[in-house]
Amino acid sequence: MKILIIEDEKLLADSVCELLREKGFETEAVYDGKSGKEYAELGVYDLIILDVMMPEMDGYSVAARLREERCSAPILMLTARSEVEDKIEGLNAGADYYLTKPFDSRELLACVNALLRRNGGQVNELSFGNTALDLESGRLIRGEESVRLSAREFDVMRVLMQAKENNVSKETLLTKVWGYDSNAVENHVEVYVGFLRKKLSSIGSNLRIEAIRRLGYHLEAGNDKEA
Repeated sequence: MKILIIEDEKLLADSVCELLREKGFETEAVYDGKSGKEYAELGVYDLIILDVMMPEMDGYSVAARLREERCSAPILMLTARSEVEDKIEGLNAGADYYLTKPFDSRELLACVNALLRRNGGQVNELSFGNTALDLESGRLIRGEESVRLSAREFDVMRVLMQAKENNVSKETLLTKVWGYDSNAVENHVEVYVGFLRKKLSSIGSNLRIEAIRRLGYHLEAGNDKEA
């Protein structure tokens, strides 16, 4: 399960990340509302933990924009505001639960687990054309054929499978897969796209990773390759 933490208090964000990692979750943290919205829009997170008072864009606005764009991931809103009106505003903006700071780590974990259970419709795979990406095993599957992906290949493929026909820029892939602080360059993206193309072909997938100059990559599904 992947969880995104959007929180401008870096120490708090990083401590929440560490707490959740210890419980087996994969986590990422960003420290302002605008960047958080951009990360969340990638659609690869199973849960979003969202602060209210942040630079660039507040949590209410982030939640509202994500819901307008049909982001269905549960949103756990964190805030020091405890008035009923504040909670109502958060819930109306699209949050699923509202947790007041300071909070006990056990309460946070209980909320996270409850929201993930409630959202039990979480899919275990992403599919497009005749091919599926199994999110638990990290395998690409076409019929009875399958191939295991490396961790980096999996992350690149997951972003592309979520976007489907929509273009994903190299910059977005670098940020999402390698991270803001990475020294990776666009050539790294090209290399992993090449790996994925070979693995798609090896299982007879009808998916093609198409490159559009200056716009990035998107998926296209052709005719099945079955004999």
